[in-house]
Amino acid sequence: MSERIAVVEDEQNIRDNVAFALEREGYRVDTFGDGMAAWEAFQQDLPELVILDIIMPRMDGLELCRRLRTQSEDLPIIFLTSRDEEFDRVLGLELGADDYLCKPFSMRELLARVKVLFRRIALGREAATSSEEELLHVGNLELDLRRYTARWSGSTVPLTVTEFMILHALARRPGHVKTREQLMNEGYPHDTFVSDRTIDSHIKRVRKKFLAIDDTFDGVETVYGLGYRYTEESA
Repeated sequence: MSERIAVVEDEQNIRDNVAFALEREGYRVDTFGDGMAAWEAFQQDLPELVILDIIMPRMDGLELCRRLRTQSEDLPIIFLTSRDEEFDRVLGLELGADDYLCKPFSMRELLARVKVLFRRIALGREAATSSEEELLHVGNLELDLRRYTARWSGSTVPLTVTEFMILHALARRPGHVKTREQLMNEGYPHDTFVSDRTIDSHIKRVRKKFLAIDDTFDGVETVYGLGYRYTEESA
């Protein structure tokens, strides 16, 4: 069965064009003109991915993202945003969006990002046990590179796919500094418009999620003027 995507966008032209492109790729698509209509529908059944505008009537995209994250940390969310809405874009990432595209955007690029995020879902459904090469152990941290899942001292840490990719970039070389530019390339390999603040927002969420499990967690260290590193003490 094809994956089901919700497109939540108040501009009908954009909504219709995105839906048409997705359906042409074989996806099932539900469309909504405002956040409240989408939220009411999601109470009955969550889609498998959400493409979400920020500025909408009745309920904006930031509030809808916040509510969705109370229901699922794994649901892939892509924001659509104007390039001059940097504050809202960064806030959306802090609330847990996986990715964003600035309007006007390439439909081909949107489809590519949808496929990347669905890869995580497909891998997570595989029943086979990961081999040793597909698990990264760094001290108390375990990263499953096939299922895009993280565990800390045996407890699951619910990361989005982008958060996982950034953490993996740091943890595979403990003690080595990764610049924000390097982390941007790891977390957003197809994006040329990601800012430093985007990476800072994801790092902030990663720390918050680990601290919720272990209030002594200090594995991701800020190296001022350079970037971030996964500390040797955590390895």
